[in-house]
Amino acid sequence: MISVGDPIPSQQFPVTRADLVRYAGASGDFNPIHWNERFARSVGLPDIIAHGMFTMATAIRVVTDWAGDPGAVVEYGVRFTRPVVVPDPGAATISVSGSVRAIRDDGLVEVDLTATVNDQTVLAKARAVVRI
Repeated sequence: MISVGDPIPSQQFPVTRADLVRYAGASGDFNPIHWNERFARSVGLPDIIAHGMFTMATAIRVVTDWAGDPGAVVEYGVRFTRPVVVPDPGAATISVSGSVRAIRDDGLVEVDLTATVNDQTVLAKARAVVRI
């Protein structure tokens, strides 16, 4: 039985530059801020950054794992609050947790998510609606 306030199991997702290269190939988003350190710095970024949609897709994984089916997500939205800077060498780690916000009369479940990197929020107002 699912109840309002129930936590969703949290997860941590390391993000490397190789992940960004693979995502660029899959998405077709080859913006140099995601792979060229010199270019990223020239436009005022501290280093290369993860694609926003990559970050968003990474965060929803806690919900799809919890629900047991990616097709169970019927709605999902976020606000981007800060970029995910991906260092070299190494990785950025996106930490994602969530909880049940509401259970609707139609049986759909609203889930609030929190996504952080180095204890700083990278996604705000992250909310999914799930068919359980």
